[in-house]
Amino acid sequence: MFKLVLLLSFLLFLYSCDNQDYKSLPLRSEKGFYKAVIEIPAGTNHKIEYDIKQKKFLCNQANGKDRIVDFLPYPANYGFIPSTLMDTLKGGDGDPLDVLVISESLPTKTVLEIIPIAIIYMIDDNEVDYKILAVPLKENLRVIKALSYEELLFNYPKIPEIISDWLINYKGTGKVTIERWASANEAIFMIKEWAVSEKK
Repeated sequence: MFKLVLLLSFLLFLYSCDNQDYKSLPLRSEKGFYKAVIEIPAGTNHKIEYDIKQKKFLCNQANGKDRIVDFLPYPANYGFIPSTLMDTLKGGDGDPLDVLVISESLPTKTVLEIIPIAIIYMIDDNEVDYKILAVPLKENLRVIKALSYEELLFNYPKIPEIISDWLINYKGTGKVTIERWASANEAIFMIKEWAVSEKK
C-alpha cells in the first residue's frame, strides 16, 4: 500500500510539473535574480514555443509541418522572461519579453537564473520586438567572460555582430531590422517596464 501511495504521489508531482504555467512563473528567484525559461536550445533549427493553453512546449507549425529555421541554428538558447508581457496596447508584440542566453545548449523547459547584459531593439514584421541578452548566474554554465555589455564589447566584439546578423537573416530577407544595442541598465529597465508581476 505504501508503495502505491508513493507511486501515485510521484506521478502527481510529475503531472503538476508538466502542467505549470511557465509564463506566469515568478519574474525573479528567491535570491532576487531574474529568470529565463528556455524554449529553443542553442544549436537547433527547430522553432519551439511554449503554448499557454496546452501548457506544453511545442514545435511551431507552418502549413501542417514543424517550422524549421532555414538558416544557421540558433546561436544561443532562446526563450522568455516569465511574468513579462509586451502589451500590444503599448506597441509590443503580445508575447513575453524574449531572451537569448549565451551558454552551452540547455534543454527545452530549463528555468534558470540569469544576468542580463544587453538589450537588442528590433523591428520584426513591423512590430516592436526587444531581445534581452543574458548569461547564466551559475558560473559553471557560462561560456564567456562577460557580465556587462561593456565587457562583452571589450572581450568579444564580434558577438553582437554575429547575433545581429543571425537575427536579421533567420526569418528571411527584409523581415527583421536591428535598431540598436544597449547596456544592461536599459535591459533591466525594459524587464521592469514589461513586468506584469512587479511594481514599477
